[in-house]
Amino acid sequence: MGIDADLERIALQESELQFDSFSLETGWALGSLLRGMAVERKLGVVIDVTLFSMPVFYAALEGSTPDNPSWVRRKRNCVFRFLKSSYAVGLSLTKQESTIQAKFGLPDAEYAPHGGSFPIVVKGTGCIGAVTVSGLPQRDDHIMVVEAIATLLDKDIKALKFDT
Repeated sequence: MGIDADLERIALQESELQFDSFSLETGWALGSLLRGMAVERKLGVVIDVTLFSMPVFYAALEGSTPDNPSWVRRKRNCVFRFLKSSYAVGLSLTKQESTIQAKFGLPDAEYAPHGGSFPIVVKGTGCIGAVTVSGLPQRDDHIMVVEAIATLLDKDIKALKFDT
């Protein structure tokens, strides 16, 4: 469960979890799938699917807090800035013993390099948005998003999971 192993697995996840196309219906299906998972597991999370152009899906479940929407926005900002998962950004900074403020001059109030936001990538186009979960420990937020995208894309989640 080391940083290098997680970064390697995240790179695989980002490579494998790409869409052939992505519509507003796809965004709604992804958000709805995440919401269903959270309700079934009784998780107090906020779920957000946002394209660069507009919001697509948002849900705050019982047990989430007033801080979660800010965490969603700040994690999503990391994906929009770096075009990779917020967890990968955070792990890379930890490995470098740095912070987002020190390395990039980006304020903590606007950027949260913590797990839970994942790039929505369309093959041949690139990153068009992000899907974000906030409310669990950061690694669990990330895992939940990966599980939902893998399910939607009919990918083998076992091959994409972190080593324990």
